[in-house]
This record gives sequence, structure tokens and C-alpha cells, in this order.
Amino acid sequence: MTYIDGYLIPVKENNREAYRAMAELAAPIFIEHGALHVAECWGDDLMRGKHTDFFMAVKAEEGENVVFSWIIWPDKEARDKGNQAAMADPGFEEMQVEDVFDGKRMIFSGFQTIVDRTA
Repeated sequence: MTYIDGYLIPVKENNREAYRAMAELAAPIFIEHGALHVAECWGDDLMRGKHTDFFMAVKAEEGENVVFSWIIWPDKEARDKGNQAAMADPGFEEMQVEDVFDGKRMIFSGFQTIVDRTA
């Protein structure tokens, strides 16, 4: 089954377009290195919780939103090789990530697919 990399990223509201532009550059790099699908989603209807929520998860500050992203890989081996190759890709050099979001508060992890259905 497929393997998924999932991300939660705090981004300042006024950096929405800069983030989108950066994501547009990054997506084809991941796909070139084996990803099947890349999705970047800007928070729109995020609930505020009492104990936890997306904002709390990334310690979002006033004026920040949360981006929910995922990359679908054929399997974990392809993900491990693809991520390593993507991070070494010269295309990432032109991206000024630190100007767009605070990577120290980004959450990312890999997930094994256990159910995958399509209509």
C-alpha cells in the first residue's frame, strides 16, 4: 500500500501567496523523485478546541493560519529514497523557506496506509 508523509505548518496569513508559490515549486520536485501526489491545503474552517486543535498543535501565533499537507508515495522505500533525493535537489536552493514559515513549529511524520478507498 501507499505511504503518506503528513505535515502541519504554521504560516502567517499575509504569507499565503508566498507559501503557495513555494509549494508550487516544491511539488514537482517531489513528484520527479517518486511521489505520486502532493497536496497543500490552506486552513479554512479550523475549529478551536479546549484541549487541542490544529492551531495548538503548531503553537500558531496571532495572525497565523495552519497549512495541512500530504505527499503520497508508492511505499516507504520510495518515500525514503525520494525524500533524500528531493532534499538534495538544487531546486530547493531557490526557496527561502525561513522567510515563509517557521520550520521549528512544523510537524511532519510518515504514515502507513491502512484503509484507502475511492468513490
